[in-house]
Amino acid sequence: MLVTKNLSKDTIHRSNLGTMTDPEEIKMDQKQINGISVDVESDIKGIARTDKRTPRITARNANFFELLGNFVMIYWKSIIIVLWPIVLLPLLIYTDHTMYRCLYTVGVMAMYWVTEVLPLPVTGLIPIFLYPLLGVMSTSDTCKCYINDTTMMFVGSLVIAVAIEHSGVHMRVALIIIRIIGCSHRKLSLGLFVVTMFISMWISNTAATAMMLPIVKKVLTELETQGLGKMFEEEKDEEESEPKKKPTKLTMSYYMGAAYASSIGGIGTLVGSGTNLTMKGLYEARFSKGPGLNFAAWMVYAVPAMLVIGVLTWLWLQVLFMGLFRKNSKDAKAVNIGEEGERIAARVIDSKYKELGPVSWHEGSIAFLFILIVLLWFFRKPDFILGWPIFITNQEVKDSTAAIGLIILLFIIPARLDFFRAFSSDPDRRPIKPAPALISWKIINEKMHWGLMFVLGGGFAIAAGSQNSGLSRMLGEALSGLKSMNPIWIMIIVFIFCETATELTSNVAVANIILPVLAEMCVAIKIHPLYLMVPATLGCSFSFHLPVGTPPNAIVSAAGKIPTKNLIIAGFGPSIITAIFTVGTFATWGVYSFGLHEFPSWATL
Repeated sequence: MLVTKNLSKDTIHRSNLGTMTDPEEIKMDQKQINGISVDVESDIKGIARTDKRTPRITARNANFFELLGNFVMIYWKSIIIVLWPIVLLPLLIYTDHTMYRCLYTVGVMAMYWVTEVLPLPVTGLIPIFLYPLLGVMSTSDTCKCYINDTTMMFVGSLVIAVAIEHSGVHMRVALIIIRIIGCSHRKLSLGLFVVTMFISMWISNTAATAMMLPIVKKVLTELETQGLGKMFEEEKDEEESEPKKKPTKLTMSYYMGAAYASSIGGIGTLVGSGTNLTMKGLYEARFSKGPGLNFAAWMVYAVPAMLVIGVLTWLWLQVLFMGLFRKNSKDAKAVNIGEEGERIAARVIDSKYKELGPVSWHEGSIAFLFILIVLLWFFRKPDFILGWPIFITNQEVKDSTAAIGLIILLFIIPARLDFFRAFSSDPDRRPIKPAPALISWKIINEKMHWGLMFVLGGGFAIAAGSQNSGLSRMLGEALSGLKSMNPIWIMIIVFIFCETATELTSNVAVANIILPVLAEMCVAIKIHPLYLMVPATLGCSFSFHLPVGTPPNAIVSAAGKIPTKNLIIAGFGPSIITAIFTVGTFATWGVYSFGLHEFPSWATL
């Protein structure tokens, strides 16, 4: 997900609704969607809350405490906005040290980010206001934190994702892979899971989920019309006159699979999630003397881990909902659609593919540029061979250079080859106006998650202010007592904390708060900073239990009418799987991939 998960979940979710390929098939009307607030990447990572207003106390004899409780329920956001900075004032009053002035700013931002009383991008701008006034950093130095290599790489990756969505090439790739894998329920669910994971490696997890749901719905609907399974069952409620629709296990398996696959796929690349880019920026800002974090090293570790976690999560859904390993169970019989059912499903996939028409110049160009940028990112500094910048310049070249270069090409290369017909003998074939470029600024302006830049910048400002004020050093000394604990146990605790916290609030907010602390913890206990920072980042991407945890959960919960209790129960499987295999793979393969065998000397500089 490009990053998706990383604004206010509410902002990202709503901004990505426009990426749904077929809104009529998904049938999630605006009223229904707005009833759920969720985080984007970012990326566009949010918090899902019902849109119902707090009931008003109408009794005339209501006592003071009832009225006070009602007041707090209505105005709790305003109360936090006003009172929390006042609560933290002792940090400014009883000491004049710059370190505590920085801590005051961090404390205010942490509370605002966790509770989302202000939009996350607005909270991210607080350092520009408070740092100069409190003497932490100058305005110029603070503003530099908001535009750097990581921010520009993020912008570049988002523009590439928008271009892919605009061209439709991702849908063509998805349908081709599904046709290859097969169309029985098990094969089809596996194909959709794998495709969603792959797409979410490069574009918003919200967009990846929204793109797959129309395909799922169309297949299940067509099978239902042929009497080969149901999407929903009617459930009678004594309090309601009309029966309530309840999703079948088959429906929940497909819908939850799409949501889980998009969250898992986001860990595969540095641009797959806003939390990944947040970690990259914080890490390189704090350890500026180090080698940085490159695209190739991340993929070498993350892609195998993603595949293992993804396959196990798919198997969990098969066992839970489709009767895998229980041949005679009701669930197993329900998914056995036979050859006729497979032909019907294949016909639906074929019809969806034919609707796309032949491959256009626009799609081909976007596909070529996409492959090109991935290769440029991977081979910029792959460690096992010389990177391509070495053969061009002696200056340092980072990933944002390739990203911005590709963006420029998107505005130069035409979307159609009309100019070849400019001298046609047939006047009707001659173009009357130039062809548009592969992407336009209007499309970018409408679909880009600009606010996430301020969220990232706010996190980078926290890191810079903490280092300049001495707050980082104080935290490091306070955590030095952890030397006696086994680093693997520390990693487990950190991962579980991050995975739990992101169920309730924005994953980027959690990353911005916890990662600077972990960086200092690693310096204090003399282990490589990435040993804790990477697992924590991955933990922030995994949210499986609640609709509020991530936009994909909210989308499938609304579209599939999935009760929250079912989402909570199903989420235990992937939560346990990700915890075991993230820690297990990182403590082994990850240590090798990133070269974490010893504490680096540059970490203390």
